[in-house]
Amino acid sequence: MGRVGTSYPENIDQIREQEYPNLRDTTYLDHAGTTIYAKSLIDQFARDMAANLFGNPHSRSPSSELSTRRVDRVRLRVLQFFKANPEDFDVIFVANATAGIKMVMDAFIQCDKNTTLPHTQDSPRPFWYGYHRDSHTSLVGIREIASQGSRCFEADQEVEDWISGKLATELDHPGSESQLGLFAYPAQSNMNGRRLPLDWSGRLRESSLPGHGNIYTLLDAAAYVTTAQLDLSNSKTAPDFTVLSLYKIFGFPDLGVLIVRKCSGHILERRRYFGGGTVDMVTCIKDKWHAKKAERLHEKMEDGTLPFHHIVAVDSALDVHERLYGSMDRISRHTCSLAKQLYDGLSSLRHANGKAVCVIYKDPASQFGNSKTQAPTIAFNVQNSRGGWVGKTDFERLADLHGIQLRTGGVCNPGGIASSLNLAGWELRRNFMEGTRCGNDLDVLGGKPTGVVRVSLGAMTNFHDIHHFLQFVSATFVDERHRFSELVTPGLSLEPPALQQVDSLRIAPIVGCAEWEIPAETSWEVRSTGLAWDREWCLVSEMTGAPLTTREHPAMKRLKSSVDIQEGVLKVRAQLEEVGETELTVSLWDIPSPTCEVKANQPSEDDTELPVPTPYTSKTISDFFTAAIGAPCTLARFPADSFPQAAEGSE
Repeated sequence: MGRVGTSYPENIDQIREQEYPNLRDTTYLDHAGTTIYAKSLIDQFARDMAANLFGNPHSRSPSSELSTRRVDRVRLRVLQFFKANPEDFDVIFVANATAGIKMVMDAFIQCDKNTTLPHTQDSPRPFWYGYHRDSHTSLVGIREIASQGSRCFEADQEVEDWISGKLATELDHPGSESQLGLFAYPAQSNMNGRRLPLDWSGRLRESSLPGHGNIYTLLDAAAYVTTAQLDLSNSKTAPDFTVLSLYKIFGFPDLGVLIVRKCSGHILERRRYFGGGTVDMVTCIKDKWHAKKAERLHEKMEDGTLPFHHIVAVDSALDVHERLYGSMDRISRHTCSLAKQLYDGLSSLRHANGKAVCVIYKDPASQFGNSKTQAPTIAFNVQNSRGGWVGKTDFERLADLHGIQLRTGGVCNPGGIASSLNLAGWELRRNFMEGTRCGNDLDVLGGKPTGVVRVSLGAMTNFHDIHHFLQFVSATFVDERHRFSELVTPGLSLEPPALQQVDSLRIAPIVGCAEWEIPAETSWEVRSTGLAWDREWCLVSEMTGAPLTTREHPAMKRLKSSVDIQEGVLKVRAQLEEVGETELTVSLWDIPSPTCEVKANQPSEDDTELPVPTPYTSKTISDFFTAAIGAPCTLARFPADSFPQAAEGSE
C-alpha cells in the first residue's frame, strides 16, 4: 500500500477495493454530509476494544485510568492534526459541530468580557452577533438570542468593509467597549463549496476600531476539514472558537470537537450550569455552593461522562487516515482535480438546441481546481431543452435508480440558497405557505427551484465516480432529439404564431369586497384552485363567527383590497367618516390559528361542505373592519387550497 500514504492518490482504486467494500455497487457523492469510514478503521477499533477494558473515566480503577490516558492522548493528537499548539489551544469533545456552537452561544448569553462573575439569570448582559450569509443554519440560529442585535453580512466585501471601519454595525459606536460581540462564519459554504477568507479572525483581533475590542470569532470548519487542512499553528490569527465534526473527516466515530484559544477560554468559564465531572465539590442541603474544577478548560466544560469509547475510536481513525492518505494536502489536491473534471463536464453539457443542461451555482470569485477558493462541492439544478426546471426530487430518485447517492434540498444553508436561487424573503415565506418544508418534494414554485442538487467528493472518490455521474446526467437529461433547424419546415415563416392576449386579471382578495386589477406585466401564480390570493379572506361576525354577506352589509363593496407580494402584505383601504381614507396592512404570511375546536362543516342545501375560515385575534384588525362596515366584525382567512365562492354565491 505504500509507506504513510505516499502512494496516494495513484493507488486510489486499490484503496477502494480493500478498504471500502460498501462502495462497490454505488457512487457515493455526499461526502459533505459525511465521508465513508475505512474497513481497517473498524477492524483496528474492534481489536482495540477486544484487547482492552475501558472503564468510566470518573473512577480511579485501572480500567478507568486507561480510559483517561487514552482520552488525553486523543485530545493531544487532535490538536496535532490541526497543527494547534497545546500550550495555546484546548479541545472540548462535543456531540457534533452544532453542539459546539450551542456551547459557545450559551456562554455568551450570561457573561461579558469585563465581568469577574457571571451576571444573574434575570439580568444577563446583552451581546451583538454578526454572521455571514453562507452560514449553516446552526450558526444563523444564534441571532435569536443576541439581544444587542444581529447583522447578516450579505457579501465578503461587507465583512472587509466592517473590519476596516468602512461599515458600521450596532456595536461600532462610542460607549460600546463594555459590550460583547461574536462574529461567526464558515470556512467553507456547505452549499456550493466556496471557501471564505480565513484571515478575518486575526484581522478583527488586531483591529483598534471602536467596538472591535470585545468581538470574538467563531469558525464553522465542519465542511472545510472534510478535504482541506485546517492550520491553527498561528494562535494570534486563529479563531477564538472553532467547531467541526470528526465523522466528516474519518467517517467514524460520530463525534464533534470545539477547539478553543486558551486566551479566550474565560468566556466559556462564565457559564452558570455545572454537570457531573466539572466540579470538585457541591453542597445541596441547606447550603447552595459549588467549586468548579480549576485546572484545564475542558474539565470545566465536558459535562457528565464523556463518550469515551467514541473518543478512543479517534485513535484508530487517525492511524488509518494517515496510513491511507498521508496528509490532508494530498486529499485536497486529489479531490480538487476530480472536482475540476466534474465541473467542466457538467458545464459542457448542452441540449441539441444549444441550451445548457446544468445551472451551476458558483461564486464568481471561486475557481474549481484552486483549493484556496473552492472545495470539491458542486451545487446545481437541471433544465430541460425548453428552459423548464427538472425537479430536485425527480433528479434524486433517478440518481438512486442508477446507484448514485447525493443530496438535494436546502442543505441547511438558507442564505446560500436564497442568494443562489434569487429568492427574496417574501418568496421564501410564500413557498412555506404553499407547503415547502425541509426534505419534501415541492421542487418548483413561482417559476423558481426551491432547492438544489449537491454533489460533494471525498478522499476515496475516484475517476469512475465522476465518469459514472456525468454519464448518468448526459444520458438522462440531455435532449439530443431535436434541433431548432429541424423543427422548421422549409418555406415557412420563423415568426411565432399569434397568441391570444389577456388584457387584464382581477381578483377579490376578500370575499364580497371590491375586485382589484393585477398590475400589467406582473407575473401571477395560478394554483390548482385558481389565481393566487383570490377570495382567500372574508369578514366574519364577532358575535357568531359567521361570514358576512354584501346583502346584509353593502358597505363591504366599498372596501378596496390589494396584494403586495414583494412587501408580503394584504392592503385594505376604507373611507371612514371621522378620519377619511385609512389603510390597514395584514401580513400574507400571518396565518391565524384557531383558538378553539372548530366543529365539522355542516352540509349546505346543495350538500357541499364549505371551508371554515379562521378569524384574526388582533384588536387593530377588528376595530378597522368594525368601523368600516358598521357592525362588530373582523377579518378571517380560509384554509389553504380552499375556495369559498359558495359563501358569497348563496345570496
